[in-house]
Amino acid sequence: MNTKMKLPNDDSRIVYVRPVEVASLPMDIRLEIPELTRVYSVHKANGEQVALVNDRQTAFHLALENDFVPMTVH
Repeated sequence: MNTKMKLPNDDSRIVYVRPVEVASLPMDIRLEIPELTRVYSVHKANGEQVALVNDRQTAFHLALENDFVPMTVH
């Protein structure tokens, strides 16, 4: 398939995926995921958190399924 797509020329479709230590999260969230020590956060370019998921693969899949371009942040 060689269909050209018009992509936005700004970073509005880019999201950033980064690991987050569960210990750094608010207590109400920690109580919901007691078995995990690390989760992955998905953020828009402006810093707004749009998701918190249990693994990196899920974060990337979520972004792609919603027409975002995921990028890793260390």
